[in-house]
Amino acid sequence: MSNPTYHNVHNSFKLDGFHLNKEDLCRVAYSFIKEGEDFEKPVGNFLLDWFDDNSYIDMQTSGSTGVPKTVRISKNAMVESAIATGDFFDISPGQKALQCLPVKYIAGKLMFVRAFILGLEMDFVAPTSTPLYHNETEYDFVAMVPLQAKHSLKELKKVKKMIIGGSMISKSLEQELKKLPTKVYETYGMTETITHIAAKEIGEASFTVLPNVTISYDDRNCLVIHAPRISEDVIVTNDLVELVNENQFVFLGRYDNIVNSGGIKLIPEQIEKKLAGKISGRYFVAGRKDDELGEKLILIIEGEKIEIDESVYCDFDKYEKPKEVHFISKFKETENGKILRKETISLLK
Repeated sequence: MSNPTYHNVHNSFKLDGFHLNKEDLCRVAYSFIKEGEDFEKPVGNFLLDWFDDNSYIDMQTSGSTGVPKTVRISKNAMVESAIATGDFFDISPGQKALQCLPVKYIAGKLMFVRAFILGLEMDFVAPTSTPLYHNETEYDFVAMVPLQAKHSLKELKKVKKMIIGGSMISKSLEQELKKLPTKVYETYGMTETITHIAAKEIGEASFTVLPNVTISYDDRNCLVIHAPRISEDVIVTNDLVELVNENQFVFLGRYDNIVNSGGIKLIPEQIEKKLAGKISGRYFVAGRKDDELGEKLILIIEGEKIEIDESVYCDFDKYEKPKEVHFISKFKETENGKILRKETISLLK
């Protein structure tokens, strides 16, 4: 076909088994909007937005790292992102893909763009927590959030390659995923970077950036992303990283989450790693105002109150042990299951 642009649909593209061109997809869009189920209506709106005369799409950020906001994304940049993903993961025309992410957010939209541009044969299902349930199809490429992966472990042997994003992968899920024949990658990205700009195979320490992306860090040790094909601006993040080289980095935690306790700076994500496998269910550590220390470190656990054995802190540094443990019946979270820390802390008495 001619050079990929947002005006064209690859001639190998299929949706639910049918070859569809631009005109066909617009008809499908109207049908979804008029008669579709709740999860299909946003797809209809996105398809009409994709094929309209504008060179951009306005979309919402998830709000997991700040206040939800609308950002304007160039369609050409979305095409470049799709091509970079195809190169990085070696995705070819005619391969079978599954789209099971909500199309309200960028990751779900990008699965459609990858299918249009790379010529994938894509099945589209509701974004439930069990997207592969009763599905016998073998897939070359699937994208999920951790919650979906957790509930699909039995079926994932039918998937050759999978990317997981949207929130952190727990240590227990990582161990389960390692047992599978599937090649599983954790991705790093955000709406502003048009989903992922880096990925790592499950178990690896460092993320590797996609083609045409380079990285550096600022005076806070936060990641700075240079991706001229997807953003004219340099993207400065609030993610604390350790640079391995200009193409690889280790994610340490969020700058916004740092706890300054008596002048000692603590990175919650690093402390949480030390608790992996020692506490069942979900948990996180955070700072809470304290007259003496400025902030004191607390541990918050989801569920009923339980006794925490002191042995869980055996490999902690002196300042890393939480001063208090709190229990909350249900954490606040985004649609894709990412914990909203500040909103959850506000529930404490």
